[in-house]
Amino acid sequence: MLVPNRNRIKSCAGALIGVAASLLFASCGKDPAATQQAPSAIPVKIEEARAVPVSDTSDYVATLKSRNSAVIMPQVEGQIVQIAVHSGDRVGAGKLLMQIDPLKQQATVKSQEDTRAAAEANLKFAQQQYERNSGLYKAGVVSRQDLDQNKSALDNAKAQVQALEANVREQQVQLHYYSVTAPWDGIVGDIPVHVGDRVTTTTLLTTVDKPGSLEVYVYVPVERASQLKMNMPVQVLDSNRNVIADSRISFISPQVDNSTQTILVKARIANNNDKLRQLQFIRARVIWGTQNSPVVPVLAVSRIGGQYFAFVAEKNEKGAYVARQKPLKVGQMVDNNYVVLEGVKAGDKVIVSGTQFLVDGVEVAPQEAK
Repeated sequence: MLVPNRNRIKSCAGALIGVAASLLFASCGKDPAATQQAPSAIPVKIEEARAVPVSDTSDYVATLKSRNSAVIMPQVEGQIVQIAVHSGDRVGAGKLLMQIDPLKQQATVKSQEDTRAAAEANLKFAQQQYERNSGLYKAGVVSRQDLDQNKSALDNAKAQVQALEANVREQQVQLHYYSVTAPWDGIVGDIPVHVGDRVTTTTLLTTVDKPGSLEVYVYVPVERASQLKMNMPVQVLDSNRNVIADSRISFISPQVDNSTQTILVKARIANNNDKLRQLQFIRARVIWGTQNSPVVPVLAVSRIGGQYFAFVAEKNEKGAYVARQKPLKVGQMVDNNYVVLEGVKAGDKVIVSGTQFLVDGVEVAPQEAK
């Protein structure tokens, strides 16, 4: 049986106690705050706000109108007896569109022609009488007075025939108006009347639109009237705000619309592919000018309560970068960037990643975004 060495046990216990005491003494001599690690900066990616040429534009709801659109209204009153076309038909110039009952006018023309025929017969008789009496006057059979009376009767007959001829032509022209024809090649619009309807000179029969050139009618608020200039660029946009036609201002109204306090502006639009239609509502963009403005990525911008914000990395007094939240006033979008009108200037280091973890004033470690 082995008996432990008491001296050896005592020496080991003393050594352990000495080590524990030295550790305790060493820990008591240090500041507890020194043992805590300082907070590290949050790594973020940044992009410099760059200035790019940006157009100063305004979008308005506008109306398209054909520069060659004829509103067809009758020039005579009567009852419609025939409609020879349908809405949407393509017609040529002179094509019959509608027929108004011409029977009464035809009877008037026939009566005028018969009256003219009687007057022509009377003229022929007066001419014969004058020629006969002229020979007798030369033979001394009739007096000068009789010859003058024959001459007066002949002149009256001629004047009567000329007047009746003018009346016949007028009535024939009037008869022509009972056939409503197309003024040019075009497309027939809506036909709101029917066979049997009685129409007057104020009744809308239809329209005939000539394909091709249109005009865009833009109503600009009077506050921007001083900025309007001839040949200023105008763009026509589709429902996705894509540009489908480019033009320039060709007319600026000298008057203000009293009911809307707007100024009418016109621009001519080529419609070669017939994508646009007469009286179509579209969106028109007036380009006021171009200026260099800073842009920031859309992903770097947040919106809180209708206000736009972005974080910018700025150096503090110690030379370290901290995140500063900037309220923004943004304009239109260019590609995937917002045009910044106020809040950020060109050259600012805009934070584009990790913005959901940032608060104003927190220290960050910026890295250039690739």
